[in-house]
Amino acid sequence: MQEQDPSAKPRMVRCPACGGDSVYAPSNRWRPFCSERCKNLDLGAWASESFRVPEQAPPEDQPFGDPKER
Repeated sequence: MQEQDPSAKPRMVRCPACGGDSVYAPSNRWRPFCSERCKNLDLGAWASESFRVPEQAPPEDQPFGDPKER
């Protein structure tokens, strides 16, 4: 295991929820989020299904999708 240099700057990333700076290190228990609030907002969005994977629906005139892909 690598030793961490105590004088090294912590890695900073953008918080996925608010866009602010977030410390990406074990010292930040909410990483990659900047705070517990941002983590909970993101979790709530997933729980309420605000985030979804796009569905590729077949064209209405073709019941089984695009014939070019067969």
